[in-house]
Amino acid sequence: MSNDLTVDDNKIRNRIYTLRGIQVILDRDLATLYEIETRALKQAVNSNKNRFPGDFMFTLTEEEADNLVSQNVIPSKKHLGGALPYAFTEQGVANLSSVLNNYKAIEVNIHIMRAFVSMSKFISKKCENIPGIG
Repeated sequence: MSNDLTVDDNKIRNRIYTLRGIQVILDRDLATLYEIETRALKQAVNSNKNRFPGDFMFTLTEEEADNLVSQNVIPSKKHLGGALPYAFTEQGVANLSSVLNNYKAIEVNIHIMRAFVSMSKFISKKCENIPGIG
């Protein structure tokens, strides 16, 4: 593994959102982390649709995109270029490294997987402290 690649784990955790009751990371955030254009990421996914079933990746609805704009997650819908974002679950992100097939994607994915696990542990601990849930 390369020693010169540094990935800020907090930066990754701050890009993980809960949508439809599951943790996801948006296509534009993944593209930023992989240092590629969102368009290139979407093209790679669209060329390999069979690797991304609905529980691995889904397209946001207009309402979900509006909600993310209102929370300042997305600057504006205009910023999306007319296309709704893809949201990737942990499994979808894992598949991206094989689709993108470059060293940067593989290394960044390792950090993203660890961030998903960290977030899941955090949520589990919070639920343990809620009567009737833990």
